[in-house]
Amino acid sequence: QTLNQLLTEMDGFDNHKGIVVLAATNRPDSLDPALLRPGRFDRRIPVELPDLAGRKAILELHAKDVKTQPPIDLSAIARATPGASGADLANIINEGALRAVRMGRSRAMQEDFEESVEVVIAGQQRKSTVLSDHEKQVVSYHEIGHAIVAASMKEGAPVTKITIVPRTSGALGYTMQVEEDEKFLTTRQEALDKLAVYCGGRAAEELIFNEMTTGAANDIEQATKLARNMITRFGMSEEFGMMALGTVQNAYLNQDTSLTCAPGTAEHVDEAVRKLIEDAHSRALQILKENKFKLHELARYLYKKETITGQEFMTLLKRENPLMPPKPQA
Repeated sequence: QTLNQLLTEMDGFDNHKGIVVLAATNRPDSLDPALLRPGRFDRRIPVELPDLAGRKAILELHAKDVKTQPPIDLSAIARATPGASGADLANIINEGALRAVRMGRSRAMQEDFEESVEVVIAGQQRKSTVLSDHEKQVVSYHEIGHAIVAASMKEGAPVTKITIVPRTSGALGYTMQVEEDEKFLTTRQEALDKLAVYCGGRAAEELIFNEMTTGAANDIEQATKLARNMITRFGMSEEFGMMALGTVQNAYLNQDTSLTCAPGTAEHVDEAVRKLIEDAHSRALQILKENKFKLHELARYLYKKETITGQEFMTLLKRENPLMPPKPQA
């Protein structure tokens, strides 16, 4: 009834009245075709998540209302927030201002906004969570495992921060990577590199403590999702080639995919996904074995400092150590 009434009302508009009707939805796939025919809602304008320039402009807009202490580099914040919506970016500026007030300052600084990016991504620092000594060590090795594997990738995004301070999202620590420039295409090799980075944390735990913990749950989820997409959506497997085996349920909301293939093929897909992750895990393990000395050194440093910058990490990683056996010359 509502739809019929709406169609009737829209048909009643006279061309001379100068009335434009606008409507918004995040479920364009479920709209009635009668609504979309010429003369009704005949022009569709997809509003995607903002790109780098868009994010910077949105941050600048919201930062006008906040007293800031120069220098403020909002393009660095924009680079660190790919996939953030306008509301997320407004929240980042707001959180930065709140942090400045909590610290007893009348103006927000660059570090406030950088910390607020982490608050929006990973949640507030959870001071009440006190890890035991052993757990803290495990988390240190886990995060440095990710970082060393990430640093050994030629095309990977540089590591910008590593922390083992627990967050309210449930994360006990995380490694932050930020791309230099925005990327819209990912090669197969880059996807494989990303898989290896996801496996780096668990690989470090196995290598050093010879045990597994629940800490890699999110990594496993992300790796499985990426590997499945590589095979079912991106045509990056030799076995299936350029064959779409899944469809995206809703492009505007959570982008969940469902398999559209025979049960026998689905089994092969699962096997191919397992193989991709297994290879990535072996690769991560190999990288960490080759850099075991640095893994120990960096994990001890992170354990002591709790949060280190990407610059500190790279300086220590590249530093020659007199106790370390010399690398064989190629």
